[in-house]
Amino acid sequence: MAILEIAQLGNEILRCQAQPINNIWDKNLQELIDNLIATVIETNGVGIAAPQVSSSDRLFIVASRPNLRYPNAPKMEPVAMINPKIISHSEDMVKGWEGCLSVPGIRGLVPRYRVIEVEYTNREGQLQRQELTDFVAKIFQHEYDHLEGIVFLDRVESTQDLMTEDEYQKQILNQLSKGA
Repeated sequence: MAILEIAQLGNEILRCQAQPINNIWDKNLQELIDNLIATVIETNGVGIAAPQVSSSDRLFIVASRPNLRYPNAPKMEPVAMINPKIISHSEDMVKGWEGCLSVPGIRGLVPRYRVIEVEYTNREGQLQRQELTDFVAKIFQHEYDHLEGIVFLDRVESTQDLMTEDEYQKQILNQLSKGA
């Protein structure tokens, strides 16, 4: 497995719609999935989309786990989601702080649906349908946006809802030390 180079904000692939995947069994696609998983783990991400590694495929990995960037993230095994769709969503939205491997050094307060029903094909070719909530729903929506050429900065409602990664880490560590 290889750690892949992350496309940075300004790279045109991050603003393009990704293309549907037709052959799940393609050796290169399966290798891309393995490399995306290795990359998201190595970079302390909780999700990564194929366009972030300059591949215009409708594929992303959701890999929630506590780490330096997201100390309170729930733990789950990395899941490859191929040709994902949002089938339905709750009315209520929740604002939460997001960062992005393609937008280093910045966090933004982003409104996301609290509950979503999704459909995707897993790497074994099985169609999956499930309800995602809270943090994992947020990861899915963030990564899904990458497939549509949208970055989280596009969803921030005000520049007042932005802060540097360093300041975010100070505030999170401060909240954790106070037991918040």
